[in-house]
Amino acid sequence: MYDYPFSALGIALACLLILSGFFSMAETAMMAANRYRLKARAADGVIGARLAVELLAKTDRLLGVILLFNNLINAGAATLASVIAIELFGDDKWALGGGTLAVTFLILVFSEITPKVIGAAYADRIAPTISFALTPLLKAFNWVVGFVNLFVSALLALMHLRSATAETAPRLSAEELRVILLESGQFIPQKHKSILLNLFELEDITIEDVMTPRGKIEAIDIQAPIAQIREQLATSYHRRIPVYDGDPNNVIGILHQRRVLDALAGGEFTVESLRERLAQPYFVPGNTPVYTQLQYFQENRQRAALVVDEYGEIQGLVTLEDLIEEMIGKFTTDLPGGVARLQWDDAGSILVEGGRSLRELNHELGLDLPLDGPKTLNGLILEHFQDIPESGMSLKIADVQMEVVHTQDRRVKSVRLYRTPAP
Repeated sequence: MYDYPFSALGIALACLLILSGFFSMAETAMMAANRYRLKARAADGVIGARLAVELLAKTDRLLGVILLFNNLINAGAATLASVIAIELFGDDKWALGGGTLAVTFLILVFSEITPKVIGAAYADRIAPTISFALTPLLKAFNWVVGFVNLFVSALLALMHLRSATAETAPRLSAEELRVILLESGQFIPQKHKSILLNLFELEDITIEDVMTPRGKIEAIDIQAPIAQIREQLATSYHRRIPVYDGDPNNVIGILHQRRVLDALAGGEFTVESLRERLAQPYFVPGNTPVYTQLQYFQENRQRAALVVDEYGEIQGLVTLEDLIEEMIGKFTTDLPGGVARLQWDDAGSILVEGGRSLRELNHELGLDLPLDGPKTLNGLILEHFQDIPESGMSLKIADVQMEVVHTQDRRVKSVRLYRTPAP
């Protein structure tokens, strides 16, 4: 009936199936490719990645040219399969039906599922390569795709939808970026990953979480004997020390030790000279987010601030170093006499101070103590008992068993925590 040899028809059908598979793989690979990775490679000068980014910036036209050729080829393959079936079995209905089933099976296996699985599995590798073929095709048939898209745009408008463009492409939220970091594996060093994850938490952490509590602040009482003040300055390891007048809440300034070195060395150190060298105290509310306070320190050129509550009472002290440690972790060097690093003993327990921060305990000991209330272990225990506990009392909070070891001055001074149930 037809003048074409059967072998030529078979080769033509195979070529159509291969081309259909190419466009199916291209569609999946381009849509599944990591756009941010492509942008990074494009910035490094990879031409294929740059072409892929440009194509993805006009998704409607990209899909238009891919589907245009894919549907034309599939239609041609179906027609050619019918021709082959008629050539082999005649024009009976069962022959045409069998040819339709056969070509459907071939398209499904060789031109749809297999290419799309490959495209999805190796999208980031395939997308830059196939962009060299898709770019000239889109330029050559841009007018056809544009004509078809007129009807697509009209249909989308009726449904009150917009086509995907570079402006409407989805943006990653902070939580999505956090998940990407957690799933990055070996691509990002663990230390860098830890710093980046800490940055995401800065908006959720307030100054109260990182400050040095009022009871641990080293301060100078200007009403104290001058000899006592001299001795305190000589033995202090802090560069900036708050100075108050009688009442610790009445802070009159911040003393930078370097400013009094000349007076101490020359023997001219007096209360008056101390007052002259005080810097204006800088106060911040305790509920200020850490990230915001970091900006305030930069804008006001400050390195330390006194934390106050809603009544103006001093709660603690926060320094620029405290905020930096929230991002990069604890510094490798500590002040002499500083608190040792937390670590479980061989029996699975640890003795800690009641003034320890709950966030610090959670981070270093892998606990899950609640952070929505008190900020210290002492406050958590007092809230639990609604009273001052006696030494030796035990309790359990968030699956952590604790024993109050020492109570003094209406505060829990030391507590023993157990990683495993206590005997």
